Amino acid sequence: MASLQSTKMIVEEQHVITLTYDLRDTDAKGEMLERTDAEDPFTFLFGVGQLLPSFEAKLRGLKEGDHFSFTLTPEDAYGESISENIVDIPMENFQIEGEVPENILTPGNFITMRDTYGQEHLGKVVSFNEISARIDFNHVMAGRTLHFDGNILRIRKATSDEMDHGHHHPQEGEAGHHHHHDE
Repeated sequence: MASLQSTKMIVEEQHVITLTYDLRDTDAKGEMLERTDAEDPFTFLFGVGQLLPSFEAKLRGLKEGDHFSFTLTPEDAYGESISENIVDIPMENFQIEGEVPENILTPGNFITMRDTYGQEHLGKVVSFNEISARIDFNHVMAGRTLHFDGNILRIRKATSDEMDHGHHHPQEGEAGHHHHHDE
């Protein structure tokens, strides 16, 4: 008699995964960087390059209800902070009609700047003086070791529409935030 295979779906390509996680700095006791819960879980189409390959690799093959806990080094995550990505930008670049808008250059603020090719880059204000502002364009998680701890809530087959578009479309009763990409 043929053995009955479990029909439980697993985390793999062409599946939409809904999960929750706590993301902490360095290890399970580190500073909480991000949290998703069952009220607002994270839902994504697996294997289309939206997420860190190393993150997806750690989830591959898990089933609904499975718990996961893993750590990604900066090399596996967003890389090290690179000093070349911290740049001094002349003050006139921040002016609108000759004035720098108030509070825009507060250290710790995030601002979006456009390069000469029209590409937008998110940067964090480090410091400023009368002449220039120092902006850090490294990824906000660069240089960090990331510790994820969470649970796989649901797995479903992606629709052909979702496969065509390369991201999930929220289904009936599917809560959760998702990251929009321009199509």
